[in-house]
Amino acid sequence: MNISAKSSEPLHYQNYTILIIDDNPSNLGVIVDYLGEYGFEIVVAKNGEIGLKRAKTLQPDLILLDVLMPGIDGFETCCRLKADEKTCDIPVIFMTALDSP
Repeated sequence: MNISAKSSEPLHYQNYTILIIDDNPSNLGVIVDYLGEYGFEIVVAKNGEIGLKRAKTLQPDLILLDVLMPGIDGFETCCRLKADEKTCDIPVIFMTALDSP
């Protein structure tokens, strides 16, 4: 696949799975709609515990992880992902709606 910044055709990523771990339905809706337009396979988990189970089972290509969640927060979820040999190599991007450092 030739990826060019000037290409007017949308890129499609049907072979890539993204796991989104977030407890906020509004955030999930926006992210799922946006990434779905590019053809990513999207899997959702509404808390860290479910996210850990889905990550082990599905082996996604990327995890988008909310920082603040009930139960185990994003930082603890990430620590557990990185401590498990089945999930330690999956890239994680933290997300937050917080507006202060």
